[in-house]
Amino acid sequence: MAARPLYRISFLQQGELWELYARDIFQSELWGFIEIEGVVFGDDTKVVVDPSAEKLRRTFEGVSRSYLPMNAIVRIDEVEREGTPRAVKAEGNVTAFPGAMHWPPREE
Repeated sequence: MAARPLYRISFLQQGELWELYARDIFQSELWGFIEIEGVVFGDDTKVVVDPSAEKLRRTFEGVSRSYLPMNAIVRIDEVEREGTPRAVKAEGNVTAFPGAMHWPPREE
């Protein structure tokens, strides 16, 4: 039996590139959003503390489901094992997909 899949999600959040690991990803019923559930933070017994990982742990503490806008997502990978969640300043060629979509006005 195959192990339960694990996903690495990279997305832009207020000028930073956040990287999380989650067990479940769905296309949300909310148009333009991706749902993530089961955010994984790894081993709590480590002595070395990464400030960016701790920031993400505090941000997602108590969150059972999160909705990420599709235009903020940079990449989603299915991985075999988890790494360290991180938040780094978005520099270089990291760009979100074009943002707001404007619909033509309705004709009545």
